[in-house]
Amino acid sequence: MAETDDDATGTADRLGPYLNSTRRGLALSLRDVEEATGREVSNAYLSQLESGKIRKPSPHILYALSTALSVPYEDLMERAGYIAPSRDRTAASKHGRIATFSIENLTADEEKALLEHLAYIRWQQKK
Repeated sequence: MAETDDDATGTADRLGPYLNSTRRGLALSLRDVEEATGREVSNAYLSQLESGKIRKPSPHILYALSTALSVPYEDLMERAGYIAPSRDRTAASKHGRIATFSIENLTADEEKALLEHLAYIRWQQKK
């Protein structure tokens, strides 16, 4: 679910304080956020995120937090290191495999089917 390895170096420096500042700015307690996420993010887990003990939460967790804190999901994904900062991306750049990565337990066959469907949609749009 979350990584604490050094491969996420810098993530907590950007994500944790941002979550803490945003939550406090909204005058929400850790328990308030837990309730706002439908208990998808426990207050203890959020505390560990804010303190940097957990460095790379799953995209699913980030989505729940973006909704609860009324912040853009893309901003949290960027701060967690899943996507390049918007200032470093061109309008035509891709986010990589984030769409399929965000779906937990996706099999190789399911991923292939999704990519084929996406190719079909893009082909249709070019017509």
